[in-house]
Amino acid sequence: MTQPTASRRALGLRPHLLDGYCCQGGAGKGYADAGLEVTGVDKEAQPRYPLRFHQGDAIAFIRAFGTGFDFIHVSPPCQLDSDCQRLRGNTHPDLIAPTRAALNATGRPWVMENVRGAAAKLRNPVMLCGAMFGLKTYRHRYFETGGGFTLVPPGHPSHTAPQAKMGRPVPPGYFGQYVGNFSGVEQARDVLGVPWMNRDGIRECIPPSYTSWIGTQFLAARALEAAA
Repeated sequence: MTQPTASRRALGLRPHLLDGYCCQGGAGKGYADAGLEVTGVDKEAQPRYPLRFHQGDAIAFIRAFGTGFDFIHVSPPCQLDSDCQRLRGNTHPDLIAPTRAALNATGRPWVMENVRGAAAKLRNPVMLCGAMFGLKTYRHRYFETGGGFTLVPPGHPSHTAPQAKMGRPVPPGYFGQYVGNFSGVEQARDVLGVPWMNRDGIRECIPPSYTSWIGTQFLAARALEAAA
């Protein structure tokens, strides 16, 4: 599928990231902005995904090809642990544990992201918030790391701006919650930095600024390792 990591390093190629459960590519775009080469994988066709894409089961793909990547990011479906889906009484599979097992089997550094409702299932997760990156939304997301990779989060500014009600239009001076059947798609695209996405992608995406920061941390750690 891809060149082994040692060969890629010898050739001086950009580190290659696998973006599992990639959806419309908020995470992948951030890693690409940081300087990584990205391949997305999702069981559903993702015509809006802005990078290289493979349609297939993420866990199976990780088990078959994960060792060929330098770094792996996964965002297992969050519906099981989201407030909106619980209110609707919908049921969804819990993929966090089997995904972690597949990641650990690769021996590669990795990040697994999910929503606040899943934080208790993640091991020592780091929380990232839009306010950390100057975004006009709080959108907390939780990131477990493994394979020797660790994160220390940036400072978390106080939530001084009021937050609009979930899914509602955003009044001037408020921060938005772009979830559910929200209004203001163009505004959400601008706030989150995802101009290619539709409403379905926006309501669940990771803002690229989050993973651009993570990708920068990975590249810095990799450079220190190479210099040691």
